[in-house]
Amino acid sequence: MTGLMVSMLSFIAGVKNKLESEKGATAVEYGLMVALIAVAIITTVGLLGGQLNTLFGDVKTAITKTP
Repeated sequence: MTGLMVSMLSFIAGVKNKLESEKGATAVEYGLMVALIAVAIITTVGLLGGQLNTLFGDVKTAITKTP
C-alpha cells in the first residue's frame, strides 16, 4: 500500500512539474490559434462583406416599400 502511494505521489509530482514547465508553450499555442481564427474571420468578412451588404440593402429596400 505504501509503495502504491509513493508511486502515485511521484506520478502527480511529475505531471505537475510538466504542466508548470509548459505554461509558456501553451500560451504561445493559444496565441497562434487565436491569430489563425482572426485571420479566418477577416478573410471571410472580406470575401462576403460586399455580398452581405447588398443583401441587407435589398432587405431594407423591400421593408421600406411595404405599406
